[in-house]
Amino acid sequence: MPEHTTFLHYLLARLPVLHDGLGSFGESWIGHHHLEYRGTEPIFMAILVMASIAYLAAEVRGTYRRLKISAVPEDKLTLRTFFEVFFGYFYDLAKSVMGEKNAKRYFPLIGSAAIFIFISNCLALVPGFAPPTSSLNVTFACALLVFISFNYYGLKENGWGYVKHLAGPSPYLAPLVLPIELISLCVRPVTLAVRLMLNMSVDHLLVAIFFGMFALFLPLPFYLLGIVVICVQTLVFCLLTAIYIGLATERHAAEH
Repeated sequence: MPEHTTFLHYLLARLPVLHDGLGSFGESWIGHHHLEYRGTEPIFMAILVMASIAYLAAEVRGTYRRLKISAVPEDKLTLRTFFEVFFGYFYDLAKSVMGEKNAKRYFPLIGSAAIFIFISNCLALVPGFAPPTSSLNVTFACALLVFISFNYYGLKENGWGYVKHLAGPSPYLAPLVLPIELISLCVRPVTLAVRLMLNMSVDHLLVAIFFGMFALFLPLPFYLLGIVVICVQTLVFCLLTAIYIGLATERHAAEH
């Protein structure tokens, strides 16, 4: 790999201390290989994305604290209006899937996933930046969080009825239905992680290849395609998250 091909490579060349520090991460829990700086790049970029989100959130929060400014709608695109439109869209999406009551309750998870994945995906369009969502370690961690969350919400809302439902309506069919339901349940985080990782990896690769071949105008169609992929993948991940939470929390309402 050529030197300084990504932003992290550039920092490592400028800051040798950072290069030495990245050797202390241990081993990856996917593949169990030693994490050198190439392996820690997605982690580094994910931390960078989270720090950026925290900074942007602080800026928007400061705007809302100024009541005279926040009370007047802005007529142009600003950071505040972008956040309002962005989170408003995904809140409406969650409300259409699980109802207004559950949307208010579970939107922090959906909204957090939406902004993290969206900004991470956008890094695919920046030359020299590798999106963290092109790494299976990062996407699987996001999917695993969703998996743990919707099962926790399902148990909290429905108790053992949530587990009982996995066995099917009849005890005679339980030996057949239960394994199928468990497999289906466990496949959900895998499909979430792999779908997002593959799409973003291919998108980032295409943009990088054509940007390297034609540095100015010819990559523009691929940038437009990349924008579509970024939006669609963010939408799909959050839509499936809302569906999984909705199924886990509302399916057994009639049984109690």
